[in-house]
Amino acid sequence: MAYMSGFGNEFSSEDPRCPGALPEGQNSPQVCPYGLYAEQLSGSAFTCPRPANKRSWLYRILPSVKHKPFIAAPCGDLTENWNEVEPDPNQLRWLPFSIPTPTKKKVDFATGLHTICGAGDAKSRNGIGVHIYTCNASMVDMCFNNSDGDFLIVPQQGEILITTEFGKMLVEPNEICVIQQGMRFSVDVFGATRGYILEVYGAHFELPDLGPIGGNGLANPRDFQCPVAWYEDRHVAAGYTIINKYQGKLFACQQDFSPFNVVAWHGNYTPYKYNLTNFMVINCVAFDHADPSIFTVLTAKSTRPGVAIADFVIFPPRWGVADRTFRPPYYHRKTALQHTRCFMCLSPKLHPKNLNFALIKSRWQFDGIILFG
Repeated sequence: MAYMSGFGNEFSSEDPRCPGALPEGQNSPQVCPYGLYAEQLSGSAFTCPRPANKRSWLYRILPSVKHKPFIAAPCGDLTENWNEVEPDPNQLRWLPFSIPTPTKKKVDFATGLHTICGAGDAKSRNGIGVHIYTCNASMVDMCFNNSDGDFLIVPQQGEILITTEFGKMLVEPNEICVIQQGMRFSVDVFGATRGYILEVYGAHFELPDLGPIGGNGLANPRDFQCPVAWYEDRHVAAGYTIINKYQGKLFACQQDFSPFNVVAWHGNYTPYKYNLTNFMVINCVAFDHADPSIFTVLTAKSTRPGVAIADFVIFPPRWGVADRTFRPPYYHRKTALQHTRCFMCLSPKLHPKNLNFALIKSRWQFDGIILFG
C-alpha cells in the first residue's frame, strides 16, 4: 500500500485513474477537472497563525452535503458523562475486554466502542476521552465521522484497514494512526479485533518540542505516513449510513453513494499513521532516570505553556545503562491522569504464552507501555 511521508507537510495526491484531476493555479475553479466538486476541509479557524493553520482541498464526484438529515442513534457504551460513576482516587485495572463471537453477534468498529474514562467535554472544546474498541466485523456501507475531536487509534489485536476520504491505510499492532476531526472513515477487520483510542477535544496532535535534544530524535517527521488518493464511484441503492459523533452523542444519516469519492486532494490536514518501532529512544547513560516525558511520541497542547491536554508516550525496548541507580524507575505522584496499557507485540522475543511470565519477571522492562495523560 502506497503512502506519502512527513508530518504536517503540504501534500498533494490524485488517483492515477484520473490524471490531471488536481486543478492548477487555484483551489476552487469555476469548473473543476472531470466535473468534480471542490470542498475545503478546515481543521482550524481561517485566521489561525500560519504554523497552526490546517486545511485540505478535496475534489470529489458528489458533494459531502448531499445526504438526508441526521437523527439520533444509539450510543451504546460510548459516553462523555463523567458523572455516571462516583469519583475514585484509587489505581484501577481491569481484564481485557472480551471480543464478541461472530456466530453470536456481529459487531463493527462503530458499535464496538466502549468509553473507559475522560475529562472535560466536547462542548467546551477542552478535554479527552479514552475508549476501547472490540469488533469482529467490517463496516459495510457505513462510515464514522468525529465532529468532537481527533481519534488516536492504537490496534492491540488484529490489523485494521481504514478507508478515508484521503485514501486507505493498513494499520497493524505496533502502529498507531490519527484520524483528525471531521474526517470520514470506515474500518475493515480480518477477524477478532481490539484496540485503544485516545480522543482529544479542541486541539490536534503534534510532535513534542525537542529542546536540547536537538533537531533529531524521538518520533522523526519523515517516519509518519499519510495515504494517497483513492476513490470509488459507487451508488448504494439500499442506503449508505454516516455515523457522526457530535457533542458526545451519536447521530446517523443516509445517502445513496459512497463518501469515499475524492479523486484528488491537497493540503496539510490529513489522516496519518506511524510505526512505533521507528521511535528513536533517548535514555539515561550516567545515573538516575530521566523523566518519562522523553518518551513522548505525540502531544496535544493546552493553552498553558508546557502543559498538554494529552501526551501519547511509549516505553519501547532499549538499553538501560546507568551507575548508582536502582533499575526500576522512581515512584512519583502527579496531578495528571495516566492510562497505561501493556503490549506484547512490540518485541518478538515475547511469545504470547510467555507474556505473563515476562511481565512479572521483567516488569520494569516492559516492551511496550502506552500512556495517556
